[in-house]
Amino acid sequence: MKATVNRKELSDALSIAASASSQRTTQTVLQSIRLKADDSVLNLTGCDGEMWASASLPANVGEPGGICVQQKLLSEIVAALGDGPVEISLEGTSVVMRHDQSEWKLLAFPEDEFPNMPEIQPQAELTLPMSEFKEAVEGVSFAVSQDFTRAHLTGVLFNYDGAVLTLVATDTHRLAVNRIHRPGIGSQINVIVPEKALRTIRALPIAPESPLVLQFDGSRLIVDAGTAKMTSQLLTGQYPNWERVIPQEFTRAWTIDRVELFENIRRAMILAKDSANRVRFSGKGDRVIISARSEDRGEAKEELPVISKNGELEIAFNGRYVMDAINSLGSDGVVAEMTESSRPAVFRPSENGENRFCVVMPMALS
Repeated sequence: MKATVNRKELSDALSIAASASSQRTTQTVLQSIRLKADDSVLNLTGCDGEMWASASLPANVGEPGGICVQQKLLSEIVAALGDGPVEISLEGTSVVMRHDQSEWKLLAFPEDEFPNMPEIQPQAELTLPMSEFKEAVEGVSFAVSQDFTRAHLTGVLFNYDGAVLTLVATDTHRLAVNRIHRPGIGSQINVIVPEKALRTIRALPIAPESPLVLQFDGSRLIVDAGTAKMTSQLLTGQYPNWERVIPQEFTRAWTIDRVELFENIRRAMILAKDSANRVRFSGKGDRVIISARSEDRGEAKEELPVISKNGELEIAFNGRYVMDAINSLGSDGVVAEMTESSRPAVFRPSENGENRFCVVMPMALS
């Protein structure tokens, strides 16, 4: 194998392929990137055993062929290169990279050990603008669980009933929901998409106004962007009955400037991180006092105006969860709906709050 490519184009393709490789596994081939040169194209593919991501770029191919290289090392080298052409060739058992006056010899692995991307026969699909997809996913993905013992919570639920697309994510401490009212964008589905796959899709070279087509078979998702492609297993398991978590009524509400609230909590978090991120919120008339305490370092107090509806209440939350929630709403104002200090609160944008919101469980006040 021998190919010469543009450094910037190589970096862009590598970032997509690398998103699917794994550093958790002990299988060397799954920590690698497969490079395959043929017909004036260099293709890079990464795989973790359940997800594949590939990207192609123009190349001056002197000798077709393929080989696997450790992803982390390859990424570090490419990131350190300056602009200009990069020559990649297989010489003996090593992949040799040359750029200007620099040269690297990297340990190579046979490409026949690398798992091929599966071919699927789509049974359902959804189509929506790339910009709308990104906004919808970013509005809930912060609440995805990092607990891999409950794998079905490490993804986002996609439910489309023919009229409304609903995205849901939860780690059991918080719940994020985003609804898009859009009849006729595809087939009815109810699937859980891994958050890792969603990150890769958002990085695909698709213009914001261009359509993104998500295709599904019984167990996989595929997105084909022409020069880049992603295939992923869907997550299995019964997603929780998330609608039961949403409070059906509230007796108190605070309407607050979103940016001002975010900045107040951010400052309180300097000390709150010493106490499991606990931030206390106290409603006093038309003001809310935000406070945090560290046993070793002191106390912090912030105060900001609110529009209060029966808002005399003292309640505590994980400050990071509240920051994530209000940061995802994107509105000028945010409404916090509550009942009492031991019950979950709902954070909504001050407008169109039925379609995007986050439920956050409270913490003990002390």
